[in-house]
Amino acid sequence: MNSRQIAAALAALADQHRLRRRPVVDTPQGPHVVVDGVRYLAFASNDYLGLANHPALAEAMADGVARWGTGSGASHLVAGHHAAHEALEDELAVWLGLPAALTFGSGYSANLAVVTSLVGRGDAVFADRLNHASLNDACQLSRATFRRFVHNDLDHLERLLATTPAATRLIAVDAVYSMDGDEAPLDGLLTLAERYDAWLYLDDAHGFGVLGDGRGSLHEHPRLLGHPLVVYMATLGKAAGVAGACVAGSRELVDWLVNRARPYIYTTAQPPAVAEACRAALRVMAAEPARRARLAAHIVRLRRAADAKVWPLTASRTPIQPIIIGRNEAVLQCAARLREAGLWVPAIRPPTVPEGGARLRVSLTAAHEGADIDRLIDALDSIDWEEKP
Repeated sequence: MNSRQIAAALAALADQHRLRRRPVVDTPQGPHVVVDGVRYLAFASNDYLGLANHPALAEAMADGVARWGTGSGASHLVAGHHAAHEALEDELAVWLGLPAALTFGSGYSANLAVVTSLVGRGDAVFADRLNHASLNDACQLSRATFRRFVHNDLDHLERLLATTPAATRLIAVDAVYSMDGDEAPLDGLLTLAERYDAWLYLDDAHGFGVLGDGRGSLHEHPRLLGHPLVVYMATLGKAAGVAGACVAGSRELVDWLVNRARPYIYTTAQPPAVAEACRAALRVMAAEPARRARLAAHIVRLRRAADAKVWPLTASRTPIQPIIIGRNEAVLQCAARLREAGLWVPAIRPPTVPEGGARLRVSLTAAHEGADIDRLIDALDSIDWEEKP
């Protein structure tokens, strides 16, 4: 596209109420934030356990900078793999109950690494239609045949698996779906993976730290734990409150990724101070289960209120509580109404969600107070939902 075409495309996005801008946050993450100079009660962050501004994590990172400096200096395979990285990977493996773990700079790069190193030309990858964009990009870049199945529809997936001639197959799903808050049918997916000899790759970005006593979705489905066909990914920038991601599974899988995953091999390692902060996050997650209990209570509080209201709240037992509005203009109006009441709740529009699926994405955290949830309930009650499509 040339500059005139870009300008025209941006104008078209504005006409469709799809033009995006970056709000500037001028405070640490937490329930109360200053956004574009205005203070809000926020329900927008994936900091589900309230660890992003936890003093133990901040101290661990500061100590890490004092010991290791600010950068790693090289890729992991050259000279950038510090003792802090090695310790974090060992501790992640223990926390997850799996033989080995490998850290990445982001969940996006972890997804690219796994999918593109396990499948390629002549292979086939099967992905849920509501998967995160990073999984879709990984599937496309793998050059394998890419087939998408109806959301959580095991029958549709089985029809696709039964008709592929590919020798190597991979099923890729979000364990918890980031815009809907619902969960993949993991036991049924494993049954199909076993039946058709396929890898089962789980992106647990929104389940790690929250589900399974904090150890993630695998620990709510014991049959998957340690299964040779299962590959697990968790991010460290959401419930863990820091940055990065890890992939966990067999020792052979991790060795393969170290040797074949291009997004791992050709990337400068994260600063070791970040690894130190992630290690501190694991310690807090283990020592403070009350955070998960508090988060669970907030979810129940909101959903009980919704049962008596007319808000179009979707079914979710996770911190992600979407309210489906439909039209882009309408969801922007709802978000603006909430901002007027002092609440920051993001309006999510296509292409992040399907056409006609624009929504308010309410995100709850353990750092919220019960009074914060009540204030959200009152603000949602002030919206005339019957006028919304």
